[in-house]
Amino acid sequence: MKALIFGASYALTRISLTLTPNLKIAMGFVKWVNLLTIFHFFAATPIFSYSSSFTSKFLDLAKEPEVFDWMVDIRRKIHENPELGYEEFETSKLIRSELTKLGIPYKYPVAVTGVIGFIGTGSSPFVALRADIDALPIQELVEWEHRSKVPGKMHACGHDAHVAMLLGAAKILKAHEKDIPGTVVLVFQPAEEGGGGAKKIIDDGVLQNVSAIFGLHVDPTRPIGEVASRSGPLFSGCGVFEAIISGKGGHAAIPQYSIDPIVAASNVIIALQHLISRETDPLDSQVLTVGKFRGGDAFNVIPDSVTIGGTFRAFSRESMMHLKQRIEQVIIGQASVHRCNATVNFLDEEIPYVPPTSNNDDLHQFFQSVAVNLFGVNNVKSSSLIMVSEDFASYQEAMPGYIFLLGMKNISAERLAVPHNPHFKLNEDTLPYGTAIHASLASNYLLKLHQDLPLLHEKYNDEL
Repeated sequence: MKALIFGASYALTRISLTLTPNLKIAMGFVKWVNLLTIFHFFAATPIFSYSSSFTSKFLDLAKEPEVFDWMVDIRRKIHENPELGYEEFETSKLIRSELTKLGIPYKYPVAVTGVIGFIGTGSSPFVALRADIDALPIQELVEWEHRSKVPGKMHACGHDAHVAMLLGAAKILKAHEKDIPGTVVLVFQPAEEGGGGAKKIIDDGVLQNVSAIFGLHVDPTRPIGEVASRSGPLFSGCGVFEAIISGKGGHAAIPQYSIDPIVAASNVIIALQHLISRETDPLDSQVLTVGKFRGGDAFNVIPDSVTIGGTFRAFSRESMMHLKQRIEQVIIGQASVHRCNATVNFLDEEIPYVPPTSNNDDLHQFFQSVAVNLFGVNNVKSSSLIMVSEDFASYQEAMPGYIFLLGMKNISAERLAVPHNPHFKLNEDTLPYGTAIHASLASNYLLKLHQDLPLLHEKYNDEL
């Protein structure tokens, strides 16, 4: 490029020497216009790019035994001692200990057991990376040296690996702290599994001035080194409901003297399915499942009441709110048809509603650029919609956010079980890839913002 510009400038100079005075003046003006254009080109060209020299080495650094073995050790310690939402005291203690060893300041407690770490200048702009830290109430059935030591609890969704990868990214970023033009905020979040931990983090106000947040989730169906996501909706929203349908108990031999809530509840369940098959646009994916039905305890007694419960899911807030409204109407209406009363509870306090995730369009383009540079174009895929929920969506309602899937399948090994399964296994060879993409996204995003320095002081506050 420099040779091309120099040659063009040299040619303009040689031509001007052979022209008349008036033409020389005109050509001189053209020459200065071209020089100004060239200057503007360089002024508008980013000083930093997504292939920045220090970020392109992140994957190699993450594979170094010093980093990889350290992450594996952390992941196994967490896996052996799983803790449920808002009970992650030992997990949080381990995280804080590792941050202290790395010389990374942090804030604790946040949202009961959460930890927020800081790497960089300590001032704006701010970009956040998130890892969830809680386990599930599942009895592990995988026989291996580091299986869960806590009966009835297991890291069956990969959150132990999410923590290890974010700590790995922290280790690498800390070593390059002088190159970071801003602050990377490390979010170790409790209670993703139905506890609304992300919303509590937001409500605590610790991310108010963050420009963007990134998160990942391991995916046992994709090969190691592959990432996938999409712009807009990715994970569905999820709400839960419970209804008590009350009638009048009696003897099974003389039902005419009773008001049977089991028959009423059965018709309620059938009617609820019509909300999806008859009222929903077939192109607007939604699902409603009744997974709980509790009635009487005797074969020959009609009970006084029946309790049913379930979940509903969709990919837009509007669809979620419409389903919620219709669920209540159908349950109460159908119960009334069968002479029963019904109360409906959406359990907002016990199991908070999770909105659908929606990846920011600009962040999608940015993610693809960074991921292609790191992993290659053939390893950056588009994901289909996924009908499970992720409370990362709460961050996306407060700021631009982006979540993606990280492959961990070894194509030559056994097929891995899906998450929330007692046979779930994690391929630890994926840890360097998650670490590298975390570190690359954060550092390159801050470099990207750094290109527009005058706007930063107008747009961002200097403190979280």
